[in-house]
Amino acid sequence: MDPLRPQDPLLPEQPSNNDTQENATEETPAAASPPGGELEIQQAEASGESSVEATDELPADSSDESLVDSLIESPVDAPFESSLEVEPPAEPTVGAAQESPDERPAEPIAASSNKIANDPPTEPTAASSADPAAEAEYLPRPWLRHYPAEIPASLDYPDQSIVQFLLNAVNRYPNHAALHFMGKTVTYRELHADALRLAAGLQSLGVTKGDRVAIMLPNCPQAVIAYYGVLLAGGVVVQTNPLYVERELEHQMADSGAVAIITVDLLYARLARVRGEQPGSGPLPQLRHAVITSIKDGLPFPKSMLYPLKQRKEGFRADIPYGKLGVVSYKRLLAAGTEHAALPEPARGSDLAVLQYTGGTTGTPKGVMLTHRNLTANTLQTSAWCYKAVDGKEKFLAALPLFHVFGLTVLMNMSVSRAGTLVLLPRFETETVLRTINRQKPTIFPGAPTMYVALINHKAAASNDLSSINVCISGSAGLPLEVQEQFEAMTGGKLIEGYGLTEASPVTHANPLWGKRKIGTIGLPFPDTDAAVVNPVTGERLPAGELGELVIRGPQVMQGYWNKPLETDLVLRGGWLHTGDLATMDEDGFFTIMDRMKDVIIAGGFNIYPREVEEVLFEHPAVREAAVIGVKDAYRGESVKAFIVLKEGWQVSQSQLDRWCRERLAAYKVPHHYSFKETLPKTMVGKVLRRKLQEDEAKVHIDSSPEDKGG
Repeated sequence: MDPLRPQDPLLPEQPSNNDTQENATEETPAAASPPGGELEIQQAEASGESSVEATDELPADSSDESLVDSLIESPVDAPFESSLEVEPPAEPTVGAAQESPDERPAEPIAASSNKIANDPPTEPTAASSADPAAEAEYLPRPWLRHYPAEIPASLDYPDQSIVQFLLNAVNRYPNHAALHFMGKTVTYRELHADALRLAAGLQSLGVTKGDRVAIMLPNCPQAVIAYYGVLLAGGVVVQTNPLYVERELEHQMADSGAVAIITVDLLYARLARVRGEQPGSGPLPQLRHAVITSIKDGLPFPKSMLYPLKQRKEGFRADIPYGKLGVVSYKRLLAAGTEHAALPEPARGSDLAVLQYTGGTTGTPKGVMLTHRNLTANTLQTSAWCYKAVDGKEKFLAALPLFHVFGLTVLMNMSVSRAGTLVLLPRFETETVLRTINRQKPTIFPGAPTMYVALINHKAAASNDLSSINVCISGSAGLPLEVQEQFEAMTGGKLIEGYGLTEASPVTHANPLWGKRKIGTIGLPFPDTDAAVVNPVTGERLPAGELGELVIRGPQVMQGYWNKPLETDLVLRGGWLHTGDLATMDEDGFFTIMDRMKDVIIAGGFNIYPREVEEVLFEHPAVREAAVIGVKDAYRGESVKAFIVLKEGWQVSQSQLDRWCRERLAAYKVPHHYSFKETLPKTMVGKVLRRKLQEDEAKVHIDSSPEDKGG
């Protein structure tokens, strides 16, 4: 057994259930009341003005052709994580707890993340009881009793690049379909060859080992090729949301120090404005190259010919200065590359693989440093959980975006590790997903509760064959019992709730697919993943059933935040990840998330940080003060509400504020409700009391009083 043991913490998020019952068999779904409010996947808009009050309707479905045309306008983003916040409590106290006779003994765990645990465990003493590493051997792990026999408590994690999974698939299944995109199939041999050519092309542009390369693409073959191409060139992938507006894009490119970006022609104008007229002397001088592809580059004939015609008909003209300002054609770069170029030595497990940006401590996005070992470990952990999956046989339905860490691991990395076929959809549209399942017969479908809700309630569900679905892992929100029951009855497959966060690559917990499940819980920790509930003030580990802060450690936990050692030290303490989430663990080792310790808003599965929205509002010349909170929303779980105090003598309408925010924030962050006030509640030192605003809002909700809504 590889001695590598979990060290770094992970970040989870799932609403809780007040009445949790067990499901002792895989055939009978657990009977428990569903979580209070489900969070919805919001179809965010990349541009365009719309009402401040979003509709409760799902986006209209469309044909393949209209879907292609709207790839960038509304890719689904379903984060699978909660937020990490600053001011974490003290490290967990680690007194030696007695294990039950039927629990499997725990192995010693090293004191710091990403280290090999070769040294013998330290015997606990009164002086050492506050040392998490010393407690590792004695930490109760009741969840191990409820692992199916097929899932080991610990796995072997090879010291390898995440690209090794692709190399394994090429060697074993070279002619098997790796990707399917709107009628086009790419084999593993072709995927590998294109990735090698792109790696050679990036090297010709000067990309060297350790350079950061941004990928800002929707789900399409180029997104997968770019991921492996950057890694083969020795680079570090910077996953970038195509919905980012210029301010957000500029921050991420500057913070990461990306030397190149691979994106689509539809987004070039936005990128060009960020780089400036003279990129070498603009705000991002280190961003030397922009590699531009088009959706048509991933389409089959004749769609690849018809797509540009449709673009021109609807007014899009690609004015891209190829050969100037560091702008390079993706197709030409690929064509000029070779499969036999001298590439850097394969990365080791400790090498940085991905910078995955997330908010958290202050709301300012931070680059989560995920190593090849982190990604390899979480891929193998997830694969072990899905132990009935068969190599070379599975089809993965990718409606979640690959630029999000959930899609990165549970779809792309896991599909390649199993030599499966990744069926790519640029965004979630109910009718398109139903038709794709009926035609392509995918077997594994990770998603969010709202996706499954939309599918079971669509009029076309009964007329499509969904029986190919075997496994679904649901994240981003609580999974209601009735949704689980209906979807499993409709497909004959298994739908379980899980928990994870960007800082953990992302998955840390899940309910067993084939075995005992508890509805309303986030399930059991993954193999080699330790989790505990501690007193947020003292750090003392709490017994089963008591509410406290969830802390986690495991081989999938990040190295830290890019260029932010202080924030890293505040979150990773004593080998544990402090999640900032309030949770409980029951006697069986099932965990339940009860609440969030901070003010992060989760709307439609998106993490929204109030301070970032407030800063944009503060920039408006009419705004004196602003405070942002989350309010209950039957469709999204929460919506953003802004409280505004105007400067004396100024007037501004809700629609004007809406336009202001939409120019400066991704659509899902824009407030849906506005309330104008003369003053905001504050502490004695002048800090706005969001808690008081939330309490007042709750009273308004109870009294059913009308609220101001932007529009």
